[in-house]
Amino acid sequence: MKEVIKITTPLNEKKIIQLKAGDLVKITGYIYAARDAAHKKFFELIKRNKKLPIDLKGKIIFYAGPTPAKPGYSCGSVGPTTSYRMDPYTPSLLEKGLKGMIGKGFRSKEVIDSIKKNKAVYFVAVGGAAALIAKSVKKSEVIAYEDLGAEAIYRFYVEDFPAIVVVDSAGNNLYETEPPKYRK
Repeated sequence: MKEVIKITTPLNEKKIIQLKAGDLVKITGYIYAARDAAHKKFFELIKRNKKLPIDLKGKIIFYAGPTPAKPGYSCGSVGPTTSYRMDPYTPSLLEKGLKGMIGKGFRSKEVIDSIKKNKAVYFVAVGGAAALIAKSVKKSEVIAYEDLGAEAIYRFYVEDFPAIVVVDSAGNNLYETEPPKYRK
């Protein structure tokens, strides 16, 4: 069993280049949850050279929208959404300093090239484990685009958020390297 690497936010290049595809991580610190609609708004602001609602430098965006919190919890179930839907917007966000993304599924060649260029990292969280993932969210607050409901931008404080490095800063990609090992 691989050793779990504990990382804290914000991320910096020194931390990122130490992470390798296949590493199991537990993330502690602030991360942001944003889905398609928020990414589109970010992209429109970038195109118009306007200020974003959050400074992306060193940040991680979790592609998710939480369900309403039950009493005694900071957020409801919160699982990863399919990452490729954010691909049209991701290179622009990486250029603005975004250093990590958490989602599920494949990324485009353009996004992987941008991950390498900007020394960032793509993590996956296990789909179907939304209730378990929510247990790592200790604080949750909407910080922008409240009108989008579950697609608003949330700021989460997480402790030991479980994820796997799928694309590292060198562009190594588990979705490419692992399947051939099981084809016989």
